[in-house]
Amino acid sequence: MSVSLPKIAFISTGGTIASLGTGPLDILDYGANQTMLHAAEIAARVPELALVADVMPVRFRNVPSYRVFFPEWQELVALCSRLEAEHPDLAGIVIAHGTASMEETAYFLSLTLRTALPVVMVGSQRPASGLSTDANMNLLNAVRTAACPAARGMGVLLLLNDEIHAAREVTKTSTFRLQTFRTPDFGVLGHADGDAVVFYRKPLRRTAPDTEFDIAGLAALPRVDIAYAYTGSDGAAVRAFIAAGARGIVSAGFAPGFPGAAEEPLLREAVAQGIVVVQSTRAGSGRTFAGKRAREAGFLIADNLNPQKARLLLALALTRSSEAEEIRRIFATY
Repeated sequence: MSVSLPKIAFISTGGTIASLGTGPLDILDYGANQTMLHAAEIAARVPELALVADVMPVRFRNVPSYRVFFPEWQELVALCSRLEAEHPDLAGIVIAHGTASMEETAYFLSLTLRTALPVVMVGSQRPASGLSTDANMNLLNAVRTAACPAARGMGVLLLLNDEIHAAREVTKTSTFRLQTFRTPDFGVLGHADGDAVVFYRKPLRRTAPDTEFDIAGLAALPRVDIAYAYTGSDGAAVRAFIAAGARGIVSAGFAPGFPGAAEEPLLREAVAQGIVVVQSTRAGSGRTFAGKRAREAGFLIADNLNPQKARLLLALALTRSSEAEEIRRIFATY
């Protein structure tokens, strides 16, 4: 008696995992070759997928991840919903993506998807054509993770290097190393090992599909910029953001969460003008806190979200409200 394998949809948006260089030693400048595979072509290079799942490739366009933004996210959210509706037997979804901005796409999808199916983001640090590429094993393990019943209810997951991370918590930490993705404060959720996919903890913050954000009819995200603190900065960036019409500014401040000396008065002025300012930190891990300076200035806090993720949550929050108390609630919830 044959056992049916779980059906997994595989969407590829491009990135290193889809890229072919000029040869097996072209593992850095492969982008110059301008050759990317689509989902069906990537899956065909990993015939072992058929041992673990019924993989259904879904064609999407290839986009270098540093160019991925709201239009692609909106399309992916709609596509995931459509796949779930059209395939009642679907067990999960895998989305291949470039690693440069993967954490942002993963978190945004985790805030906006309405599907309860496991959604696993996957990429690679070496191109599909490279010697000792990590693309094939990463994809296989992502499919296994998406097919794992324990992955349901976790929101969007990210898998590379056998490690399973929560979208909210993970960040890219190295340019070239295979272990680039890390969850600094809390560590992995689990592992995709040779014998089993195993989980050891669950994210507690609210995530897909239990989300209040609806982007289906949204023409664009509200403009939110990031002001990076560094010694000697003179506030030119903050002035430019205000002049450009920013509705929100994330301050990537000195740890544990202070803007630069020249930025603080300008950010206070921004709050007075109705611009929402959220204080994050450039440190890479740890919480910011609502100290006296932040409270007096009217700054909200990012909790432990890094600046790039705080920017996304603030943008989505601004589609719901510009009231400080409501945005404070949202940052405490997601």
